[in-house]
Amino acid sequence: MKLTIIGSGYVGLTTGACFAEVGHHVVCVDNDPKKVETLLAGQIPIYEPGLEALVKKNVAARRLRFTTSTEEGVNHGEVLFIAVPTPPQPDGSVDLSFIEKVAREIAQFLESYRVIVDKSTVPVKTGERVAQTIRRYGKPGVEFDVVSNPEFLREGSAVPDLMKPDRIVIGGNTDRSIALVQKVYEPFAAPVLVTDINSAELIKHAANSFLALKISYVNALSEICEASGADVLKVAEGIGADKRIGREFLKAGLGYGGSCFPKDIAAFIAIADQLGTPFTLLKEVQRINQHQLDRFIASIREAFWVLKDKKIAVWGLAFKPNTDDVRSSVAITLVEKLVAEGAIVSAYDPKAMEKAKALPVASSITFAASPLEAAQGAEALIIATEWPEFTSVDLAELRAAMLAPIIFDGRNLIDPTAAADFGFQYRGIGRGVVETRA
Repeated sequence: MKLTIIGSGYVGLTTGACFAEVGHHVVCVDNDPKKVETLLAGQIPIYEPGLEALVKKNVAARRLRFTTSTEEGVNHGEVLFIAVPTPPQPDGSVDLSFIEKVAREIAQFLESYRVIVDKSTVPVKTGERVAQTIRRYGKPGVEFDVVSNPEFLREGSAVPDLMKPDRIVIGGNTDRSIALVQKVYEPFAAPVLVTDINSAELIKHAANSFLALKISYVNALSEICEASGADVLKVAEGIGADKRIGREFLKAGLGYGGSCFPKDIAAFIAIADQLGTPFTLLKEVQRINQHQLDRFIASIREAFWVLKDKKIAVWGLAFKPNTDDVRSSVAITLVEKLVAEGAIVSAYDPKAMEKAKALPVASSITFAASPLEAAQGAEALIIATEWPEFTSVDLAELRAAMLAPIIFDGRNLIDPTAAADFGFQYRGIGRGVVETRA
């Protein structure tokens, strides 16, 4: 099939590359000429495992191409996917100006029947607004349908998530449009759930909110574990063994971050408020998430009394492993708070340092070339992102590099007993304080 993806950011680029990989002919449209030039040169502006190879392969096979022309995209695709940003506004609601702009552009160039698919995460009833906009600005008599097809991609595993999805949700109001979108997904051989548009739009916000709820739940448990002397890892293992609950997203840590969860939870709260059905449970999820980071910083402050002029190593800047994304990263917020209290921060991240160097806080911290370099002369080590390579660092070398042997493990990545045996005081999340045994 001939498909068009409007928006070549994280979702659009991954979706376009994977659609091309299964044999569709895909045009990706983006209004940033520099980004399009970069993509045409075979380079991608984000780090996502497997994505660069997929883009290069399908560009070479002429199944994937890039353009700045919306007109070219509308003329090419039988199905047009809208995958543009939906950033938060100050009150938590969603800024839909990019969606509205694309809908107007599609209307301008629409000459014959097309299915317009909302791929971006949008509030319920957005599909109705998109259809209304296209009718308002389009040529009289030109037929089209609007469908909702939410994405469920996790940064760091987006390619396998799209190639082997748990489910595909298609929300539409006509058999014709639903059949065309089903045809797009035939090569993926995944379960398909067909709904009305409003239900499909709600599913994405409801799913992300539930996952954030699980994270906040286990983080609330971690505080109880610390107060009672229990181990949150064991508690989470016991809970997660129940197949009705599951182990996923029951990892205590510094809280959720990134470009999706904070935005989507805030948006869902705003949506519920606008509908007159306040979602107070999600407001508590937000509160627990903020409280978790505050508790962690309080434990650092308690250990040192004064943070000013203390050299602190921070491992991890991305909001999660296997990505270079620092948007709404809890690790970055942590660094900002440490700097605000006068701490001297040396940071390392395997993939996210270039993105982090563009942030305002970058001028106040030192970027190291390795985990051990970051820890050289440090009075404390903070593990802020769950990168697997941090587990393989030699603890003896780490102890020799540091001035003071204290580890604040914000992701419960290090074995407390091993750390204590090498002379560290260990402070994790929901695991209490383990004193040095050396």
